[in-house]
Amino acid sequence: MENLLITIAFNGTRYHGFQVQKNALSVCEVFQNAVESVFGERLNVKGCSRTDSGVHAGMYCLSMKTDMHIPPHKLVLALNQKLPDDVAVLSARAVPFDFHARYLCKQKQYVYKIHNSHIKDPFAERLMYRHPYPLDAAMLDREAKDFLGTHDFTSFCSVRSDVEHHVRTVTECGVTRHGDTVLFTVTADGFLYHMARIMTGTLLFIAAGKLEAGSIPDIIAAKDRNRAGKTMPPHGLYLNHVDYGECYGKEDHE
Repeated sequence: MENLLITIAFNGTRYHGFQVQKNALSVCEVFQNAVESVFGERLNVKGCSRTDSGVHAGMYCLSMKTDMHIPPHKLVLALNQKLPDDVAVLSARAVPFDFHARYLCKQKQYVYKIHNSHIKDPFAERLMYRHPYPLDAAMLDREAKDFLGTHDFTSFCSVRSDVEHHVRTVTECGVTRHGDTVLFTVTADGFLYHMARIMTGTLLFIAAGKLEAGSIPDIIAAKDRNRAGKTMPPHGLYLNHVDYGECYGKEDHE
């Protein structure tokens, strides 16, 4: 039996997250449909993360075990022939039998994309959040640095979450501008429910003067969801990178 690590990318607009849903279309469902067409059986798939409805991924990793051997480069081509246009397999390779896409993940990086213009872009409306008012990316970058470190992020977790432990370590965090696009990028050893979207909403509240500059440390210390900014819409959020450390850090197509 072979254990495979497969990396995919997807436009999450029409999907209700990655995990299979009883009454809604998910990325996992269409991926398993493609797998069934190629392998002749519906294989169990382990995803690296739960993604919300409408969230996208530039790099999403999953693992699955199979008795059938297909050369990785041929598997990439075969699966892409069966997948819809908004989901693509980027790479595939064999990994040790005990590899698990979710439990062995060391860090994840999310990017929230903001179209900062008063004029809408018809090519970005469902792929970025449009903020019509000017944003000072350099100032927001300074504010974002207060997220760095190991903290209890209860203030940045949806009240609907049933997770018991809210301590996470943020290793990278920043805001950059590229023309009319403003990117909030955050890397951590784990994310709470809606955490990246609430962090983004908090920065935008600071930009709008609804929260004071320099208030993020106090918001973190409060452990109170009501102290932070709004939860941003999902369509601006992308799972950008998944890190498994040196053992699984490099991927190939052959």
